[in-house]
Amino acid sequence: MSELKRTPLYPEYKKLGAKTIDFGGWDMPVQFSSIKQEHYATRKAAGLFDVSHMGEILVEGETSETYLQNMLTNDVSKLIPKKAQYTMMCYPNGGTVDDLIVYKLEKNKYLLVVNASNTEKDYQWLKTHQTEGVLITNCSEYFVQLALQGPKANQVLQKITKTDLSEIKFFGFENKVRFDGIDVDAIVSRTGYTGEDGFEIYLQAEAGPLLWRRIMDAGESEGIQPVGLGARDTLRFEAKLALYGQELTENISPIEAGLGFAVKTDKDSDFIGKEVLKKQKENGTKRKLVGIEMIEKGIPRHGYQVFFDEEEIGFITTGTQSPTLNKNIGLALIRTENAQLGSELYVQVRKNRLKAVVVPTPFYKRPN
Repeated sequence: MSELKRTPLYPEYKKLGAKTIDFGGWDMPVQFSSIKQEHYATRKAAGLFDVSHMGEILVEGETSETYLQNMLTNDVSKLIPKKAQYTMMCYPNGGTVDDLIVYKLEKNKYLLVVNASNTEKDYQWLKTHQTEGVLITNCSEYFVQLALQGPKANQVLQKITKTDLSEIKFFGFENKVRFDGIDVDAIVSRTGYTGEDGFEIYLQAEAGPLLWRRIMDAGESEGIQPVGLGARDTLRFEAKLALYGQELTENISPIEAGLGFAVKTDKDSDFIGKEVLKKQKENGTKRKLVGIEMIEKGIPRHGYQVFFDEEEIGFITTGTQSPTLNKNIGLALIRTENAQLGSELYVQVRKNRLKAVVVPTPFYKRPN
């Protein structure tokens, strides 16, 4: 059995008493205090996450835009320097290789931030389709990535930088940000995976532990808390943000998952899976991702079967008791004809089939 990988921030969260687990081969914190407490802290104040296990792949060269247009579902030509975009890579059958964020650092230079467990697979997929004039580098070990999320994120981070963070708009970024006492440039983007305002910060691995301490100190008076993977999952789920391996897989297309906004089948470039995804957009899909709320007492867990009358019509992709809503809710990939709001369904919870109803999503939207 191979030893678990650890991020450069591992000593910092172990000092704070984090409970760690094996997460895709990484020794990562699942919680520091409690999942609910960390969830509430992020919704009401600020939460600090170590997401350094995520992968970073640099794509550069004279033909890099053309290459990425052929690899990614979104329209990369719309990007300008210091802007980012949510997108997918797909297989020819429309299934998903991965969902990711692409950052345009400068002309002909892009940073792809991919899911941790998919980093090597994504890198090999990109290399397999590499074209002349494109250089592809897996630079994941160079970076640490911190996420500071919550309504007080701007207030906290502004204390330790002279860069005016209010100038960074949603899915925008600055790539030469300096933090007090840290002599390396950081990329700071207004992105996140919680449904809250906040930032994701990328910088050299060696500087990560010091930045973690700086942010924790700056946020102490604002109620900041370190947050583990447990609350990261409940936060993203309430906001209906997809998790690869659950809402998206090699057998689930972005259209089925309700992510058609990031699939530009009308762009001039062909991309892998375009033909299938275009048909799905135009004709609809046989399956659809919906939100459900349990009427009878029970929690809809990942993988549980969903029924209409006696017929199996799909399965739960994610489900839990929502800390914000205090309700048992789930996301389910089900037969489209049963996906209308208000439709009554049944979820197989162990030996019992329990009643649920289709409800609007996202379950949570942050107040303006």
